[in-house]
Amino acid sequence: MKRTTLVSLLGLTFGSLTSSLATASDVPEAGDQQVIHDIVADVSADRIESDITTLVNFGTRHTLSETESDTRGIGAARRWIKAEFEKISAECGGCLEVYFQSEEISGEKRIPEATDVVSVIAIQRGSTDPNRYVIMSGDIDSRVSDVMNATSDSPGANDNASGVAGTLEAARVLSKHKFNGSIVYAALSGEEQGLFGGKIMAEKAKADGWRIKAVLNNDMIGNIEGINGVINNTTARIFAEGTRVTETDQEARIRRFTGGEVDSPSRNLARYIDRIADQFIPNLDTMVIYRLDRFGRGGHHRPFNDLGYPGIRIMETNENYNRQHQDLRTEDGIKYGDTLDGVNFDYAAKLTSLNAASLASMAWAPNPPVNVSIEGAVRPSTTLSWDALNAEQNPQLAGYKIYWRHTDAPQWEFSRYVGNVTTATLDNVVIDNYFFGVASVSKKGYESPVVYPGAAGSFGE
Repeated sequence: MKRTTLVSLLGLTFGSLTSSLATASDVPEAGDQQVIHDIVADVSADRIESDITTLVNFGTRHTLSETESDTRGIGAARRWIKAEFEKISAECGGCLEVYFQSEEISGEKRIPEATDVVSVIAIQRGSTDPNRYVIMSGDIDSRVSDVMNATSDSPGANDNASGVAGTLEAARVLSKHKFNGSIVYAALSGEEQGLFGGKIMAEKAKADGWRIKAVLNNDMIGNIEGINGVINNTTARIFAEGTRVTETDQEARIRRFTGGEVDSPSRNLARYIDRIADQFIPNLDTMVIYRLDRFGRGGHHRPFNDLGYPGIRIMETNENYNRQHQDLRTEDGIKYGDTLDGVNFDYAAKLTSLNAASLASMAWAPNPPVNVSIEGAVRPSTTLSWDALNAEQNPQLAGYKIYWRHTDAPQWEFSRYVGNVTTATLDNVVIDNYFFGVASVSKKGYESPVVYPGAAGSFGE
């Protein structure tokens, strides 16, 4: 506390800004936007329960399961999901582009024979910057103990009907609004067999030149009773990788001297969502986990990370392994299997509302700042610079905000709005003592994620 008070004095009282100083009247309205609270309140636990129940009733959604039946197997499940997205689109006057995305996979350990891996994609196009995307995803497929068993009942209520139901519910809520950037709702297949749906989507997005700024992968968002005996509906985890796997040798050399190991775009996306939780989601504290995923396990954000896109995994804090990847049975008084009675629908709604609030805030915000750079060696001030954003794509832009924090602090501690400029200097704030970043701010106070200077923190163009 003493350190925070001292730096507050240094940065805010007798520190000064030597760019065009924004006056109080120039600063966009900040704090809690009522429309975000309305979005959070609009998320329905009852609708999520209904969708999870429907998905469970398909018996199994294994990637290699039945595709011709209308009542059982992954074919019936994906057709139902597509029909639900189409109903949502009809309600908003055709605001969603809904389609199957597929590729034939074969010769893989978990997909030995030729199989169409089919995902369902729904795009809500932005009005001014339609090629800028934020994505929410959940996984369609389910499994039991034997990953190749495509016939036994595999309810997959929490893993991962909860994520798909959350994605459908977010689409229902957000489709009532119009955004500057595009929002994508993705029900991905082939996760249990090797993250194939995510790989297909990420590679297609890259080939099509999508400017992806965020992937919010929701994988198990409904369980509150952990195998460790903890019952907790007030926390959630956000897994976020550190240094990009696509980093070049030259970029790694620069990062060694300038930092950025904990400021990848995925990490700053996670900090952004953590702050959204604090502002808008009652009784929810998110834990940002500095790892790509859990030990020895994976999720559908990883294929996007593999191509350099910012992506994180949102999930429950306390997992119950008796309810994951298990044949339905009771042994020694212990019930195994991923069934409906293991899902807390209010909790799933809470995490869905976190997604919806985060997607809305990012889609209404301007594009994250581009080509952010920093200088200030051997002087008592720090200067940050960035490129001006495209005015046609970002008519909502008001200006930019500089953030900084102590190098051992997990969340951004200090900030200053600097107006619609492309460079700003913080006097009496020494570059060596802090990490810095820049966010773009809309006229209504919606902010982009913070961008750390250089390649290590870049969100791209």
